[in-house]
Amino acid sequence: MTAEAVQVKAFYDAHGFLSGLPVLGTEELEATRMAFEKLEEEYGTEHTQYSLHNTHQAYPWAMDLAAHPDILKVITAVLGPDIILLNSRFICKYPSSDVPRRDDVVPYVAWLQDIKYWGFEGGPVASVWLALDDVDTENGVLQVIPGSHTRGVLEHQTAIAPGNMLTANQEIPRHLVDPESAVECPLKAGQMSIHDGLTVHASEPNMSHRRRCGFVIRYIPTSAYPVEEDLFPFVAGVGMAKMRSDLGSKSERNGE
Repeated sequence: MTAEAVQVKAFYDAHGFLSGLPVLGTEELEATRMAFEKLEEEYGTEHTQYSLHNTHQAYPWAMDLAAHPDILKVITAVLGPDIILLNSRFICKYPSSDVPRRDDVVPYVAWLQDIKYWGFEGGPVASVWLALDDVDTENGVLQVIPGSHTRGVLEHQTAIAPGNMLTANQEIPRHLVDPESAVECPLKAGQMSIHDGLTVHASEPNMSHRRRCGFVIRYIPTSAYPVEEDLFPFVAGVGMAKMRSDLGSKSERNGE
């Protein structure tokens, strides 16, 4: 492991997240935006805000993003060299002019831990947020609570406020969250953040006139194994096989 990778892993292990990491160049970003906008045209923005799941299995350009060398360099630094692509989805918060709000409710993401949604043990889950647009306070930036990944799995309950984008409509009870200790993870388009599956995080509504779209990619080490197979039966398949092919198995790299 290089000195840079050691520093990256040390910060990630201590704080549970990384942010502001460059990934896509200008041409890559433009091509990705154009490809995503075709999906918006095909499916409509009400669908593309949260329902484009595992697009890497259907679109080579999305698989290329998940296997991007600059992403894998960091992921392998924090998870180790043997990893599996678990899942991907686009998450977009649109201005109300693009996606009409139902009952005047603005979409947000409640305080949660990603691990609550994945039935895995034997290794951590790392979630990448790859920004297609600039992300800031105004349009609903990701907020994380540094060090919260050391607290284990916290209680989750049904969300109180309407508008929660999470499929299961869960949130961590307010008495277990200290919002004052949260930090924002602003990103320029083409940058990424990464957070641990146990890191407590959330995001406020998009109150701007700009789209806030990101490609969320989740990885696990090959030591992880499912313990709730029916929770997300569609997480593996093509993605898992391709990621192993890109990285090479441990025995292949050792010449065995």
